[in-house]
Order: sequence, then structure tokens, then C-alpha cells
Amino acid sequence: QGHVEQSGGGLVQSGGSLRLSCTISRPTFSSWAMGWFRQAPGNEHLEREFVAEISWTDSAGNYADSVKGRFTISRDNPKRTVYLQMNSLKPEDTALYYCAAADKKVGAGYEYDYWSHGTQVTVSS
Repeated sequence: QGHVEQSGGGLVQSGGSLRLSCTISRPTFSSWAMGWFRQAPGNEHLEREFVAEISWTDSAGNYADSVKGRFTISRDNPKRTVYLQMNSLKPEDTALYYCAAADKKVGAGYEYDYWSHGTQVTVSS
């Protein structure tokens, strides 16, 4: 059994919206924060690009500059679920999206060690 399970994604036209969900599935697992990352086609040789993250205690999220003002990360603590609402989608948002859980803090940031299998988001022009 994995630690995190992801749902959502799909195909949408430019300017459209999608919502991704990510749930901590292992009952005894706890984490500091949850993050969303993505990997665009052809960039498999690069590290996954950070998209957004949120801690379980602070409702303010951190965002990559490329998605600020368009994407919103939120959480539902009782459901142990994090959401990524993606609005005003652009073709360059097309990627495989992953959620991840961080059970370690590193300085002011987090270390993400538990990853979902990923879900495809495709934005057509």
C-alpha cells in the first residue's frame, strides 16, 4: 500500500479548469506538508518541477511563479486530503502531475519522500 493516492486530471481546453486531489492513504503515516510537482513531456531527464505546497498547520500555500494567481492549493485535515485547483490552464501546464508527502523538515523547507504514481493533465490550445 502506498502512502499517498491521487485522483483527478484529464484533458481540458486552454483557459479551462481542473482539480487534483491527493489523500494520505496509510493510517499511521503523518507528514509535515504536502506538495504538488509536475514533469512536462520530454523533460523526464530533469527533476520534477515544483508547483505548490502546503503544510498541515498553515493554510497559506507556496507556489511556483509560473502558477501563481492561477492555481490554488488547499487542504482538508480530517480527510487528510490536499487539493490543487487549476484555473486558466495553459498548454504549457501540460504535464504528469504528482503529489508528495514530506515527513521531514529541512531548514525552512521540506523533504518529499513519498510520491503518488502521477496523473496526466493535458491542456489543448
